[in-house]
Amino acid sequence: MAITKEDRFSCSVHLSDDGRSVVILDQTQLPNRQEYLTLDTLEALCEAIRRLAVRGAPAIGICAGYGMYVLALREETEDPAVFTAAMEQKGAVLAAARPTAVNLKWAVERMLGIVRGSAGCSAAEIKEKLYRECIAIHNEDIEMCTRISEYGLSLVKPGDGILTHCNAGPLATSKYGTAIGPVLLGKERGIDFHVFSDETRPLLQGARLTSYELQRAGVDVTLICDNMASIVMKNGWVQACFVGCDRIAANGDFANKIGTSGVAILAKYYGIPFYTLGPTSTIDMDCPTGADIKIEQRDPDEIRTMWYREPMALPEVKCYNPAFDVTDHTLLTAIVTDRGIVYPPFDVNLKKLFA
Repeated sequence: MAITKEDRFSCSVHLSDDGRSVVILDQTQLPNRQEYLTLDTLEALCEAIRRLAVRGAPAIGICAGYGMYVLALREETEDPAVFTAAMEQKGAVLAAARPTAVNLKWAVERMLGIVRGSAGCSAAEIKEKLYRECIAIHNEDIEMCTRISEYGLSLVKPGDGILTHCNAGPLATSKYGTAIGPVLLGKERGIDFHVFSDETRPLLQGARLTSYELQRAGVDVTLICDNMASIVMKNGWVQACFVGCDRIAANGDFANKIGTSGVAILAKYYGIPFYTLGPTSTIDMDCPTGADIKIEQRDPDEIRTMWYREPMALPEVKCYNPAFDVTDHTLLTAIVTDRGIVYPPFDVNLKKLFA
């Protein structure tokens, strides 16, 4: 099934009109500028993923799927063995662009699975199969996000206050998104919520992206600094916390943008339900616990100088800048997936999703 024009542009990633490059909305330029980048080389794809021009685990997966197809088109050999070896090499480089989000490796491996399973096919036939597969990855994410939004909507009632951290809307996924998908789906159905959007330091995804998406959608949204979450909860303004996830371990621990675990701890203290929402492709059953998730360390200047006219710290000051933290499964009320809502014990019930 082809991607409709509406769905194509509801995601920050799509194929170009000629189908030979990946087009992304450069998320580093939002909210002040809407600029699109055209990516048709391995170097450009890796750089866009590393510098967060495309970000959000599902969107990275969609980008990787399209990217593998575009890279396949650039292979001129007609020898299937040479073609397969080239794609294996490029896939390994692309999958290593960011280590934490499991969707990147998942999408690359899914595309390589098509290559490996096409014995006896010509290079042209494999490319056609890869095209169908990358379209399928995008379509499936749209369907998954819709189902996640439906399940998440069942957990809240009209007028509830919802706190979110980082960005897990259409920019980071497709269609409705994950963590703010229930809000956007509810808005379509005339159900109003009030969202408190953590700014999400140091890269400000909540400020630049989430509040941007929600404001444009007509949702009642209030932007807060990360360290204001506690007083907002204490005031009784939050009835649920919805956050995304970059990787979920087999025991229910999950990695998400730095600061998520602090929100979970606050929610536990104030007795507020805390949910992570994500597609089953984000669940890594080969990862036993959160301790096994590799956490990406980013440039210290994201803390010292980014967003500032002048540096806000001396250049010799040491900085610790992990991109993610891991939230312990004991802090989770439930995991909302496209296959249903998973409650504790997570180590038992996550397995049932794949039975």
